Amino acid sequence: MYTLYIANKNYSSWSLRPWILMQEAGIPFEERMLPFGDEAAWAPFRALTPAGKVPTLVDEGRVVWDSLAIVEYLAERHPGVWPREADARAFARCAAAEMHAGFTVLRSLCSMNIGIRVRLRETPPALLRDVGRISALWTEGLTRFGGPYLAGDTFTAVDAFFAPVVFRVQTYGLALGEAAAAYTTRMLDRPSMRLWYTQGLAETFRDESHDAECRTVGEWTADFRAA
Repeated sequence: MYTLYIANKNYSSWSLRPWILMQEAGIPFEERMLPFGDEAAWAPFRALTPAGKVPTLVDEGRVVWDSLAIVEYLAERHPGVWPREADARAFARCAAAEMHAGFTVLRSLCSMNIGIRVRLRETPPALLRDVGRISALWTEGLTRFGGPYLAGDTFTAVDAFFAPVVFRVQTYGLALGEAAAAYTTRMLDRPSMRLWYTQGLAETFRDESHDAECRTVGEWTADFRAA
């Protein structure tokens, strides 16, 4: 069985991607949580993988790190990770790669913190461009391939790559076009997303650097995390 190393569900956007893909695809795995700041947990993990970052997948001693590499590794072994139809598959790979490498303003200003709600003090033009591009990209996929997912009627890796953005939309109240907003609602209602969200809320660990980033950009209007 695969072992997937992740960090705190409240904060770790990168960890969510392979986790939700494997959940949705019915790929069995053992989850191992490495809380941010817990050096006793991270030290042996860093000995396992030279990158020392999550997510990391271990398969019978083979170590695969980076979310995109993990997805491609799984795609070689399990059908349905990427869409079967060629045009949809090409779109899905391009969109996932764009997410993997881009949207740096969204990442820096709206860090993942699923258990709180934040009213942004300002929305600079660069953030509006990132959000606008995401809205357009989602709308393109939904329109071209008929939905309800970004590349057709099945949840695939491209949906997994944008799952952290869905949580960011919820946390920061980001404005999307009609089709993209409806997609956000559908994604938040997925059992796998609800499971990640519920387990993230139950975490009592707090990472002060992540929380401080959120306080810097806006006013906290709610905190649903366990005390």
